[in-house]
Amino acid sequence: MSEGEPFELLHPALQHHIVNSLGWRSLRPLQSESIEPIIAGHHALAMAPTAGGKTEAAVFPVLSRMLTDDWRGMTVLYICPLRALLNNLHVRLSGYAELVGRRVGLWHGDVTAGERKRLMREPPDILLTTPESLESMLVSTGVSHDAWFGQLRTVVIDEAHAFVGDDRGWHLLAVLARVSKLAGRELQRIALSATIGNPDDVLEWLTTGCDLDRRVVNPPVLDSSSPEVTLDFVGSLSNAAIVISRLHRGSKRLAFVDSRARAEKLASGLREAGVTTFVSHGSLGLDERRQAEQAFAEARDCVIVATSTLELGIDVGDLDHVIQIDAPPTVASFLQRLGRTGRRQGSSRNMTLLATSDRSLLLASSVLLRWSEGYVEPTVPPALPLHLVGQQLLALTLQEGQIGNNTWSEWFGKPFVFGPEVAERAGSVLDHLVAERYLIDGGAGMLSIGDVAEAELGRRHFMELLAVFTAPPLFSVRHGRLEVGHVPDEALFIRPPGSDRGPTVLLLGGKGWLVKSIDWRRRVIHVEPTDQPGVARWTGGGAPLSSALARGVREVLTGACPQGVEMSRRATDQLDELRDEYRWVRSDGTTLVNDGRARWWTFAGQRANTWLASFLSEVRTEVTALDGLSIALDSTVDLEQLRRHLEEVQIERASLAAWVSEEAAESLKFSDCLPSELVAQEVSARLRDDNVVVTVLHEPKSSFNSERP
Repeated sequence: MSEGEPFELLHPALQHHIVNSLGWRSLRPLQSESIEPIIAGHHALAMAPTAGGKTEAAVFPVLSRMLTDDWRGMTVLYICPLRALLNNLHVRLSGYAELVGRRVGLWHGDVTAGERKRLMREPPDILLTTPESLESMLVSTGVSHDAWFGQLRTVVIDEAHAFVGDDRGWHLLAVLARVSKLAGRELQRIALSATIGNPDDVLEWLTTGCDLDRRVVNPPVLDSSSPEVTLDFVGSLSNAAIVISRLHRGSKRLAFVDSRARAEKLASGLREAGVTTFVSHGSLGLDERRQAEQAFAEARDCVIVATSTLELGIDVGDLDHVIQIDAPPTVASFLQRLGRTGRRQGSSRNMTLLATSDRSLLLASSVLLRWSEGYVEPTVPPALPLHLVGQQLLALTLQEGQIGNNTWSEWFGKPFVFGPEVAERAGSVLDHLVAERYLIDGGAGMLSIGDVAEAELGRRHFMELLAVFTAPPLFSVRHGRLEVGHVPDEALFIRPPGSDRGPTVLLLGGKGWLVKSIDWRRRVIHVEPTDQPGVARWTGGGAPLSSALARGVREVLTGACPQGVEMSRRATDQLDELRDEYRWVRSDGTTLVNDGRARWWTFAGQRANTWLASFLSEVRTEVTALDGLSIALDSTVDLEQLRRHLEEVQIERASLAAWVSEEAAESLKFSDCLPSELVAQEVSARLRDDNVVVTVLHEPKSSFNSERP
């Protein structure tokens, strides 16, 4: 190591072991640039591509502080979104810590009771855990708050983007606020991520209520080699299995698919083709999943088929190739998956995308178009997390035994950790909890756990209350034992006013499916095929399509091509056919297509289309279905009617409250902690996309009549 570099700021013992025990000749750019701000005690967001050395960028300067300032006891929390990732990191971080005489512990749901007792007798210097396990420690009567949290100094948040974009991020902030109060100090927060499009905003949010200086560390990537990205059209999942069996023979391949059912189907096809195949997804047992990942890590000529479970940085050995079936849900997800390759010296990042349908070809082209433009989605926390106020009030009451009717907010920071809009409504949440006997007033302004909370949430020591966000993000739609597809929560949020006259229908795979029942705990929707008319809640599969990717589809249809992507002849020919079929698409406006039905092609994304559909419903236009690309309307609508109706829209007074379905209340966990009007407000806020809605309202509109659908 050269003198005068940030490396010289590290404690001499750590310097010695990095050079002599680890044999490192230099630090990576992120590791070098992170040393000064972290040693200075600043909050930081450290960013680098996958396998860019983020873990060491945080841990080395933290260990240095531990040695220089003689920290004793459990002073560092290292938080990850997945248990498997924690298990993977435990061995590596233990090795680093032991070099300088410190210990690393592991605590999550799979850790045995005996190991937990050992940790409680001898708290480690660094504890690896999840936010949910951290909260279980807070409410456990067997965990000493002084011994475990009194000495805390620093929190490392790995894979930060996996938290920020959903309610787990809000939950994490609230739990950290409570831990900081127990520690009696502001905790340094160090976040790590490979894929965040708005790092300054994210760091500001992650440090809500904090006063220390903060810095984004995001050095330029020195690797100038371009990744090898190929887009092919194969037409079906069975064809994809044939292509993969012939592609990159003799190498280690990781194939991503969008559902568990398709993962199993693809794996079956690969095995029939004589390919050694492993599977990893959330429905497999823990041991089965670990065995598959271990076997894959040690094998060479094989394929592992996975859902998003292997998107994060879990080590499955040196990969040669990543294969994506259809489109990844976001550009950020594409980057995460692409980064699984190119880790071995002399290898390069690569991905082959195999589209199995016309829609997936368009979506994959859109993702690649946005990626080639340098776009990464901004990571934005879900709006108005009111249900989490209820959950946190109950968890805090379990932690403390009682909470003060007027002092409970002191546990959640200043400014209020959930934001000013939530702070204005928090009193109403508390009043509702008391009125419904989730909390009871014991006198002297003190509240304790009520009989309703005991009855509904008290099983297994309130584990239902603490297992806040372990459910998968999508519902499985099943006809008998057959999995038809997947839909997100948004599919069940919306019920247009008056639609109770007809059945609830989901359109998947071009077919109508009548919803018979919903299993909220297992996240399963039971359906039957139907030809009955009804309002289709969802006309696509998987996660809701963003406005950026929906607009990308429009650009692809009007001739745009992603740069730096190799297009197969099959993909090129199929795109040419689609551009001819959708020749009415215009690059600067929307189109009302009449083909016996009326469908308004907005290319605005799922959220914006939900609002646009609500506007049309308010002005006497029947909406029969919607997805991220278009809105199906009553067949009598013509272009002039559409224009007149949209001119009547008063967007500043718009609300989705009347559209929020009864199921929405159930799909928000702990929504029973909220009065119904706050449930409607939360769901409405989470579906807003005002800028895109305004853009669509002002875009030119044209019509096209065709005999083809």
